[in-house]
Amino acid sequence: MKDLEFEQKSSLSRLEAADRLSALADALRRGGKAELELGPGTLTLRIPDELLSEIEVEVGDGQIELEIELKWPTSKAGATEE
Repeated sequence: MKDLEFEQKSSLSRLEAADRLSALADALRRGGKAELELGPGTLTLRIPDELLSEIEVEVGDGQIELEIELKWPTSKAGATEE
C-alpha cells in the first residue's frame, strides 16, 4: 500500500515542459525541503543528497514515451539499493 500517490496529466508546450523540468532541477540542486508548483497547489518534498534513478524510453504506437523516475527512502537514512 502506498502512503501517498499523486498523478497529473496535462498537455504542455515544449517550453512549459522545459520550465517544469528546470523547476525540478532547481529543487534537486537545493535539496532539503523542495516546493514544486503543480497546478493549483504546491507539493513539498524532502530531497536527500543521494537518490536512485531510472530512465525509460518506449517507442511504439506512433509515440515516444520518456519516463524519468527518482526514488529515495521516506526515512532520513541514506538511499539504499533496490
